Amino acid sequence: MGYSVGQVAGFARTTVRTLHHYDEIGLLSPSGRSGAGHRRYDDGDLDRLQRILFYRKLGFPLDEVAVLLDDPRTDPQEHLRRQHALLADRIGALQRMAAAVERAMEARTMSINLTPEEKFEVFGDHDPDRYAAEAERRWGATDAYAESRRRAAAATKEDWQRIMGESDDINRRLAALMDTGASAESIGAMDLAEEHHAWIDGHCYACSYEMHTSLGEMYVADERFTAYYDRVRPGLAVYLRDAIMANAVRRA
Repeated sequence: MGYSVGQVAGFARTTVRTLHHYDEIGLLSPSGRSGAGHRRYDDGDLDRLQRILFYRKLGFPLDEVAVLLDDPRTDPQEHLRRQHALLADRIGALQRMAAAVERAMEARTMSINLTPEEKFEVFGDHDPDRYAAEAERRWGATDAYAESRRRAAAATKEDWQRIMGESDDINRRLAALMDTGASAESIGAMDLAEEHHAWIDGHCYACSYEMHTSLGEMYVADERFTAYYDRVRPGLAVYLRDAIMANAVRRA
């Protein structure tokens, strides 16, 4: 009898709406139907869906995914070889980017023109100078570091109160959306990830979507960032990372 659309959505951690859309555009049409006319997917359909989601995660638009999957010269083994090569390229790019922007969010706090009392008032129990030496050692030669220092040096106490308030508001709304059970790939989550991107781009340094996805990975990989987000709501760091990735794919 195969698998229902709900079961497949659960296996693949996607949505029924996405699977319906793939069917409507001919990208993934289920191999069968139940007696009542409901979609039924077999193992071959699941294999195709795995390849679709892989290419989508790498930013391929749906029309290009269809061309890749329907190329008669490409067999399943060739898809695996291609996926391996694409992953190796992506890993290399992320590693190079991480060397330039890893923990760049912290670099924005360098050279803040605040008194110690004002820093405590604005940042609470977070010490904005705590990782200053580490940040300078890692990114001191990068444009992002220089830009973050310039912007931070020009910010007043009132500026930082407003900036941190905006950040806290985004985090609170992400946590509230997460509590509703909405997927990190939902429109609401992607829209909040876009706000997060705009916050960095507007207050810290020019931030591409590729750089934003690297920051998302860092929020999960670095326990200090994970703790920062998970204090707002357990699991928020992973949720934000996934929303950032989904938004970057949407913007590609």
